Amino acid sequence: MAALRILIAGLGNMGRSHALACHKHPGFEIVGLVNRSPVQLPDGLRDIPMHTDFNAALDAVDCDVVSINTYSDSHADYAIAAMEKGCHVFLEKPMATTVADAERVVETAERCQRKLVIGYILRHHPSWVRLIQEARQLGGPYVFRLNLNQQSSGVTWQTHRQLMQSTSPLVDCGVHYVDVMCQITDALPVQVNGMGLRLSPDINDSMYNYGHFQVRFDDGSVGWYEAGWGPMISETAFFVKDIISPAGAVSIVMDDNIKSDDIDAHTRTSKIRIHHAQLNSDGQFANADTLLDMRDEPDHQALCDREQAWLYEAIVNDMDLSRHWRDAVQSLRICIAADESVRMGQSVIL
Repeated sequence: MAALRILIAGLGNMGRSHALACHKHPGFEIVGLVNRSPVQLPDGLRDIPMHTDFNAALDAVDCDVVSINTYSDSHADYAIAAMEKGCHVFLEKPMATTVADAERVVETAERCQRKLVIGYILRHHPSWVRLIQEARQLGGPYVFRLNLNQQSSGVTWQTHRQLMQSTSPLVDCGVHYVDVMCQITDALPVQVNGMGLRLSPDINDSMYNYGHFQVRFDDGSVGWYEAGWGPMISETAFFVKDIISPAGAVSIVMDDNIKSDDIDAHTRTSKIRIHHAQLNSDGQFANADTLLDMRDEPDHQALCDREQAWLYEAIVNDMDLSRHWRDAVQSLRICIAADESVRMGQSVIL
C-alpha cells in the first residue's frame, strides 16, 4: 500500500512531535507543513514544503490526511474544511472551543465518511491504561482527584498566554483528565461547579489562569480537577492523579525531582500505587499496598509515535471511531460547562 500523504498544520510543541512521528512512520509521507510564523525545524523536516496559510495549503497540496495542531479556536473550521475536501483528520485536543462546534466536526466526519482521530495521548500511554484498568477493577462509585498545574516562565509562559486568548487551562488540559474519569466510571455527568481567578495582568481581562471544578456523575461518583498556568503557580502538589473507591485507591506517584514545566512530566509516571481498603479481624489492613514500577514507560516523543501509529491503523483498517467521538465530545462538554460555571458563578446542570 502506498504511504498516506499527510499535511501537518501547527508546529508548536505537539505539532512538531507529531510531525517527527509521521516522518519516522513508514506509512506516512509528509507532503507539506503549515505554520503562520517562521519556525526552527529539526533534521528530517527542513526540506518539506512550508506554507503560512492553512486554507491555501489545503488547496495546493495533494494529501490523504491532515494533522491539525493549531490553536483551539481554529480546530473546528480547519477539520471541517479538510474532511470536506476528502481528507482524514488528526485533530489535537480540545477538538473545538464550543460543544456545538465539536458536534459539527463529528457530523462532518459522519457525513463525509472520513476518519477523525482526536489527540487524547493518554489513551496510548501504558501507565494510564493500567491506571484505568486497576480503578475499574476496584469498582465504584469513585472519587477522582486530578490536577496539572504548570509554573511557567519565559517561552512557556508566552505560549500559555497565547493559548489563553481562546482557551482556559481548565478546558485545554482538563479534557484529557475528564476523559480518564469517563473511561473509568461509564456514568453520565449531571452537574458541574467551577471556580477560577485571573492572577496576572498579562492576560485578557475575561480570562483566568487558575481554575478548578467539581463534577458529579449519575452513579454517585464525584470528580475534582485543577489547572493553573503562570509564574506565580506553586510547585507544591502540582501533579495529583488519585482515584478512590470503597475498595481502595489507585494513584500515580511521581519522582520528587520532577518540575511542573517539564513536558515529559505531564505524561510520565514513576509508580502506580494500589491501596487495598480491606481490614482484617484486628481492624488492620489485610493487604499491603501494591507498587507497580513504571520507570521504563515511553517518553513524550514515543507517545506521539504511538498516537500517530494508531491514526494510521484507524485509517487503513477502517476502524469504527464512533465511541471515540462520543467520548471526545463528552469530555469537552464537561470542561466547557466548568468554564461556564466559572464565568456565571453558579453550577451548570447537564
